[in-house]
Amino acid sequence: MREDVEALDIRDVTANWVNAIVLQAQIDDRIKALADLAHTPLFFGRLNYLHAPGAELAEGAEGEQFYIGRRHVHDADGDPMVIDWRAPVSQPFYRASKNDPQDIALRRRFGYTGGELTAYEDEHLSDPSEAAAVSKLLQQEIERPRVGPMRDIVATIQPEQDEIVRSGLSGSVCVQGGPGTGKTAVGLHRVAYLLYAHRERLARTGTLVIGPNRSFLHYIEQVLPALGELEVKQATVEDLVAREGLEIRGADAAATAVVKGDARMAEVLRRAVRSHVTPPAEPLMVVRGSRRWRVPAYELEEIVAELQDRDIRYGAARDALPQRIAHTVLVRMEQAGEAPDDRVQDSVARGPAVKAAVKAIWPAVEPAKLVLRLLSDAEFLAEHAAGVLSDEEQELLLWAKPFRSVKSAKWSAADLVLIDEAADLVERTHSLGHVVLDEAQDLSPMQYRAVGRRCTTGSATVLGDLAQGTTPWATRSWDEALSHLGKAEAVLEELTAGFRVPREVIAYASRLLPSISPGLAPVSSVRETPGSLVVAPAVDPAELTASVIEACRASLGHEGSIGLIAADARIPELARALEVAGMAYLSPGEETTAASRLTLVPASLAKGLEYDYVVLDEPAAIVSGEPDERTGLRRLYVCLTRAVSGLTLLHAAALPAELV
Repeated sequence: MREDVEALDIRDVTANWVNAIVLQAQIDDRIKALADLAHTPLFFGRLNYLHAPGAELAEGAEGEQFYIGRRHVHDADGDPMVIDWRAPVSQPFYRASKNDPQDIALRRRFGYTGGELTAYEDEHLSDPSEAAAVSKLLQQEIERPRVGPMRDIVATIQPEQDEIVRSGLSGSVCVQGGPGTGKTAVGLHRVAYLLYAHRERLARTGTLVIGPNRSFLHYIEQVLPALGELEVKQATVEDLVAREGLEIRGADAAATAVVKGDARMAEVLRRAVRSHVTPPAEPLMVVRGSRRWRVPAYELEEIVAELQDRDIRYGAARDALPQRIAHTVLVRMEQAGEAPDDRVQDSVARGPAVKAAVKAIWPAVEPAKLVLRLLSDAEFLAEHAAGVLSDEEQELLLWAKPFRSVKSAKWSAADLVLIDEAADLVERTHSLGHVVLDEAQDLSPMQYRAVGRRCTTGSATVLGDLAQGTTPWATRSWDEALSHLGKAEAVLEELTAGFRVPREVIAYASRLLPSISPGLAPVSSVRETPGSLVVAPAVDPAELTASVIEACRASLGHEGSIGLIAADARIPELARALEVAGMAYLSPGEETTAASRLTLVPASLAKGLEYDYVVLDEPAAIVSGEPDERTGLRRLYVCLTRAVSGLTLLHAAALPAELV
């Protein structure tokens, strides 16, 4: 298929050089999408239908057989050999069961080792004499060692996951899922499905995946290309709100960041932007040739009031104001017997008198300068925060030492979100067709608003786990979060079946749930792995680092990736110890290989990552490294649930009481 595309000759089918460039770019993208992937089979399953899909279910009618794979594959004659997993005919591979066979006689799963077909497994779904059984190949695929970036799960999608993946483009979906339930994979595969089902529409409007940090995005970046989808953009919230010339050089105290992230800041900013409008005090005189046309102040006030009442963007209203004034002048001209046309109105609107009036009445607003003034000028802030923020909250917002200019200011991440909100009040933010927001529980209300602006005319897939919220402003409920996002109508789905974390490990971590997220259902893991959890007895503090290094060495005796997770403050000491021991290690986001399988992970970057074996250093230090105990326990919950095959926990200090 790739060679056919490479052999295409477009010289006789392009009208001009522009068409040729566009067509060649499309061909190049198609060639990239058809790239071979090492150790990745073209098909992973087969369906034998009792009757041909779409045909009458008459007795004696012949069935049909389909191979299911990551991509559509056709032969030299164009006849399909492998059906794309997203096609409707492939759906029973994920949804059919003994109780609901969906006209499937046989479902076959294929097992591969290093790209070679090594096994297959059959289920006769329409045979009542065959008992339902857990697929061993399915379990082996889930447990396959994780070396390298995150991979797709098209061979192992479960029925409850498939329902979310195939939900329509018009509606937004929020997925609450505990560790190991596959919510990130579900979100990515939902994008792939939507691009398959609505390709033309999303090609025009665009799609975006938003992750918590660069390490996480690097970890997931190969999933969609492996499914042939190359055009999906990836970004962090910081990337979304970044503005040219403004760098994040400052950091807020937790209490300040909470106030800056509060949804009430949107009202403060709205008031501050609108405060720039000054009602006209004098009439306007427009000179046209030998005639003068007077617009009284009260008429100007009416125009300004009407624009304000419409509540449109500040910049759009400012652009409309000169045309409204010019129209009023044209009415005067017509009343005097003249016959002006649109060109005259445009000329009046661009005239010096109208320009000067607009500048005085509705001046331009620069978002960064506006936020700079709010954070520097106590009187200006008090004027627009009155009745919205308390005096104490206003005090938290003000810089101790104001900066002179936008460029010299030490902006924080939360400040750029405020600037983004102000920019949207001035000019509408471009909206995409679909946005996937992962690890959403860590966003502030103002960050939700920033993301929501990017999908006002599109839909969203929101992924997260309330129990893993590790910021002081973490989401308290999905209803509240979706309201800030502007997607209050989104359907809330919950994934409670765990496929990644062993039952012993998730049960141990779930001891923290009553303290960190009361009422949240614990994950029920489908994988029972005896010996997967080792909680070592307390050691002497002087021996802790050496014990951790030895545990890493032992873990490297297993196949797969190893993650050494520790409190951020412990990372430098552990890094030195690994170097002294001659053990090479990677940083989060760097791709593991067969030769380099150990990653040293600060607790603050562990979220969303997974390793076959995890060595967890000093839980008490992870808890104490956060601003408050609840956030610390949530951070610990994240770290405890990164293991796929085994977790070894070492400590010198007493374990948190919730774990004992």
